Amino acid sequence: MMRSAQTLFAALLVTTAVSLPALAQVPNQYGAPIGVEAAKKAAQAALAESKKNGWTVAAAVVDGAGTLVYFERIDGTQNGSSEVAQAKARSAALFKRPTKAFEDALVGGRQAILSLPGAVPLDGGIPIVLGDKIVGALGVSGATSAQDGQCAAAGVAAVEGKPVAAAAPAKPVVKK
Repeated sequence: MMRSAQTLFAALLVTTAVSLPALAQVPNQYGAPIGVEAAKKAAQAALAESKKNGWTVAAAVVDGAGTLVYFERIDGTQNGSSEVAQAKARSAALFKRPTKAFEDALVGGRQAILSLPGAVPLDGGIPIVLGDKIVGALGVSGATSAQDGQCAAAGVAAVEGKPVAAAAPAKPVVKK
């Protein structure tokens, strides 16, 4: 019962904390959970995008309930990114929106985002929508926030069968 009240409170808080355009980005209904093969396809497309750019990242795919379905990371990825990728995926699935919406709200001064249990205010978590229903989400971590988002977008596009949104590529990480 306590968990339900927390979820309702979080949903109400998000509704007031995140802009209406961010809320309109994904459908309200969950579908059947994403299968392992589709999850693997999403993660591997995200990892291919990162390798193409010389970034080392981890990719996690969860179902609509936030349960891990598939995980993979590139050798040399920092250990903490494994946990963060999963957290981004869960956040995107459970709150039905890209984690970039939380990042944008926080940058815009909405510090209440930080009080939402499980909301990750970093780009790189995106819901996976098939047949107009959320079937899961992909989370990527290991590079910059924008680079993680670029990789996640490539992974989601591979599963949804859509072209990757035309956004400016993220700047490469300069290693000194």
